[in-house]
Amino acid sequence: MPEKKTDLCFLPTPLHPLKNLSKKYPGYRLYIKRDDLTGLAGGGNKARKLEYLIFDALNKNCDTVITGGAQQSNHCRQTAAACAAAGLECHLALGGNEPEIYEGNLLSSFLFGAKIYFTGEHRKGEDIPGIRSELERKNKKCYVIPYGGSNVTGAFGYVNAVSEIKDQLEKVSLNIDHIFFASSSGGTQAGLILGLELFNLKAELMPVNIDKEDQEGITQEENILNILNNGADLLNIKKEFSAADVKLIRGYDSHGYGVVTENETSAMKQLAESEGILIDPVYTGRAFHAMLDHLDRKKLKPDTNILFLHTGGLPAFRF
Repeated sequence: MPEKKTDLCFLPTPLHPLKNLSKKYPGYRLYIKRDDLTGLAGGGNKARKLEYLIFDALNKNCDTVITGGAQQSNHCRQTAAACAAAGLECHLALGGNEPEIYEGNLLSSFLFGAKIYFTGEHRKGEDIPGIRSELERKNKKCYVIPYGGSNVTGAFGYVNAVSEIKDQLEKVSLNIDHIFFASSSGGTQAGLILGLELFNLKAELMPVNIDKEDQEGITQEENILNILNNGADLLNIKKEFSAADVKLIRGYDSHGYGVVTENETSAMKQLAESEGILIDPVYTGRAFHAMLDHLDRKKLKPDTNILFLHTGGLPAFRF
């Protein structure tokens, strides 16, 4: 496991029971891992990835970072903050047209000093090559972070997270049977799979697919598998991963990326009212709804311990 990284997070993040919500689901014991509290720019899972990605950029003597995403991208918000902390220029290719009022993650990215390019229907970094060419003509040394920070370097953040989770569970003599989380660009899922293998943590991952659209013709499963096999080589993991190792819970994504339905809002309200914890509608709200739906339909065996990985997401605000 690579030891060198740029410290951007407040770790370990808390892992604790959802006592009130567990009472509503007899036979199940629910827990939450608060990666919304990683600290960087309001917290979220991307901070773990950025610790390794920003270190790599600095190690390669780059002065400029480029990445892309949706206009309210959590990844872009945290990348902009990480670049500000590291003294790097940040350039963001964000989908959609420029709004009259900046709010939420878009406003945060602007406040952190990012140069923002509005790229219409392209919300997964499709315009990055052109931006890079323009910057390199100005003698900038660029480091490109892929959509969601999801490559093998970024995945190390969640390999490391598994070690952290295992330590926390051992301290309280707790075993976890299932881990639910939102899976969008795939890096978090790949890192967790590698971490479970490397640190021999016995838990079934329950990745809830968020975005049903492919990324430049590559399915999420294909992207995750590529990261897994590259990561296995770097971590000296002897297992050869296959498509069978890349499970995604699909169906909850049928309305499309970023389309908020009663499912997400109901899940957000239930967690907020039960535990005083906020989740966002696009990622964690959808994944939390999937977990509750599994419990309501008794898709999981009774007498099990279930962990929800809260990967973050900020409520919208105006400037």
